[in-house]
Amino acid sequence: MASSLTKDSVSPGTPGSEKTFFGHPRGLATLFMTEMWERFSYYGMRALLPLYLVAPGGLALSAGTATAIYSVYVSLVYLLAMPGGWFGDRVWGPRKTVAVAGGIIMLGHLTLALPSSGTFYAGLGLVAIGSGLLKANISTMVGHLYKGPDDPRRDGGFTVFYMGINLGAFAAPLIIGTIGESVNWHLGFALAALGMGLGLAQFLLGSRHLDAHSSVVPKPLSAEEKASTLRKAALWAGIAVVAYAIVGFSGNYTLNWVLVPLTLLGVIIPVMVLVRIKRDKDLDRAEQSKMSAYIWFFVAAAIFWMIYDQGGSTLSIFADSSAENSVLGWEFPVSWYQSVNPVLIMALAPVFAWFWLALNRRGKEPSTIVKFASGLVLVGASFFLFLAPLSIAEGGHKAAALWLVAIYFTQTVGELLLSPVGLSVTTKMAPAKYASQMMGVWFLAVTAGDATTGLLSIAGVDLNKTGIVAAEATLAVVAGVAVWMYRNKVKSLMGDVR
Repeated sequence: MASSLTKDSVSPGTPGSEKTFFGHPRGLATLFMTEMWERFSYYGMRALLPLYLVAPGGLALSAGTATAIYSVYVSLVYLLAMPGGWFGDRVWGPRKTVAVAGGIIMLGHLTLALPSSGTFYAGLGLVAIGSGLLKANISTMVGHLYKGPDDPRRDGGFTVFYMGINLGAFAAPLIIGTIGESVNWHLGFALAALGMGLGLAQFLLGSRHLDAHSSVVPKPLSAEEKASTLRKAALWAGIAVVAYAIVGFSGNYTLNWVLVPLTLLGVIIPVMVLVRIKRDKDLDRAEQSKMSAYIWFFVAAAIFWMIYDQGGSTLSIFADSSAENSVLGWEFPVSWYQSVNPVLIMALAPVFAWFWLALNRRGKEPSTIVKFASGLVLVGASFFLFLAPLSIAEGGHKAAALWLVAIYFTQTVGELLLSPVGLSVTTKMAPAKYASQMMGVWFLAVTAGDATTGLLSIAGVDLNKTGIVAAEATLAVVAGVAVWMYRNKVKSLMGDVR
């Protein structure tokens, strides 16, 4: 699979004449294809998930419960990225962790494909665990392909790698979504399993092209640490088993006994991690100051993702029930809306990169804080825009598909302003002691945002009501304005970071 995408770097017989992948190490083809197929499986299943949960032929749940389940699932994927990275660093090494993760994800999708509601949630759990294990470690292996941070091909390599993410995310709803909605839900989930199976096969066959460092466990656990970790894991597992056995045998068990603890953990754990880092006495004064500034970015990002990720739940459920999903008389599956964002990312990301570079040359490029604030205002604006199709639907009419496309477009522009900046500022402001952990901390902002959406849904808040949508939109805009108003204070806390 990878070999068809490789070419000779230079004339044979000269130094460096090994096969390359568009001028990059050949191992990048392996990781590109693995990530593309994994994202194909992930986004394909995610496009079907809220629709299957509310469908009469699916689980026939209420929109609120479906949104809560969707939000908890997405928050878990990002929450588990931190322990997934820890596993790669301390237990198996990145290569073995990714191989095992691929198998777990495929098993999860196969479990979802079974025509039984009893196994459905187990399948979601397996996919979330596998995605958490894979997410941080496959990116680490991309970095291993290059000779340190100063390798001139490094940034370009990650750009090519992230194109794989968006290619998979674009194709998945068109293929898996169509089969799932039009033919059979469980066949759609089975296609997601096939996609991950292709990715896993690609990884295993092409792993010989990966750097040897990918098989190394950077900081292996000592025998004492292993014993302590196993004891703690067994203790918490035992407590959970006993607690749920009591609830189950007493006849009081409902789905909320799972959803509520998971959503609370999604809010509490990010706060605990930030507090732990902020209160670490090993950090010097400059690092403490940068962490104070980073909290501004983290809270703002959590608000952003709270609204943005409803594009796959709240907006999707609205489109299923209240939108005219057709263009010029041609009807399309609801899940196709989930392809709008990745295709816009692929189209607009190079434009943004060129635009920032052009402004930088003139000394007019906006600061990190201004970009962040603008992203927040735009995601708020997208929900103000959502008020129009909501009003149309409340009047008893179907909203035009272009309203939803406009919302996704606005959110994508906001994402391009905030997400790359957030990734960059996270690496720049990370204390030396937590350099390898801070990317996981950034993912926790997604966890906190989605967990908040889950809590609102569990509490019975109808996220498709105009008052709630207006309140969320206002919150994002106010947060963006607040970040902009206090930009000088945040800049001073950031120290030498710009």
